[in-house]
Amino acid sequence: MALPSEPQVSSESKLEDFRVVREALAGDQAAYKFLMKKYHDAIHNLVYKMVPDKSDVDDLTQEAFIKAFNSIKSFNFEFAFSTWLYKIATNNCIDYLRKKKIRTFSIDKPIETKDGEIDFEIPDSTYQPDKDVVTIQRRQIIEEAVSHLPEKYRRVIIMRHQEEKSYEEIAEALDMPLGTVKAHIFRAREVLYKALKDRIQHY
Repeated sequence: MALPSEPQVSSESKLEDFRVVREALAGDQAAYKFLMKKYHDAIHNLVYKMVPDKSDVDDLTQEAFIKAFNSIKSFNFEFAFSTWLYKIATNNCIDYLRKKKIRTFSIDKPIETKDGEIDFEIPDSTYQPDKDVVTIQRRQIIEEAVSHLPEKYRRVIIMRHQEEKSYEEIAEALDMPLGTVKAHIFRAREVLYKALKDRIQHY
């Protein structure tokens, strides 16, 4: 598969990115928002060109930024931030495409956060009663965690992952700005990760 070419950025833009990355490393949340806003469209276009299922483009775009921000301490200032982010997004798409080739029974889509990932997919193999018990227990743990989310997060995460609605459909159904829907889903995933990261590993 031929990969899309990396968008070119000016030297002024690179220097600006270095300054903002340093601010992010210092804990400035506004710096993360700036970087996401600046590169969102470029990463979204990259993902759109790489994956066949366009309904997953928004999620994969969001995941790329979460992975980048989670590992921003490892950023090497010898390279452009855009190059580093582009590689993360590209590798994330490649991982996604590889997983799509594996037949799985999905309890839920993986939850990506800036702290890590919980994958709720179990290989779809032959019938095994013990695995059915584990599946039920895992589902119960996930549903319990979802039920404890604040209402504004719970309703969007259910609509996105259980009802499999698009971001646009959720925004229309709730009469909510699209950006707010995406922000709530992003935050809900982080809350779920923190609630589930220890419990889910036992199953």
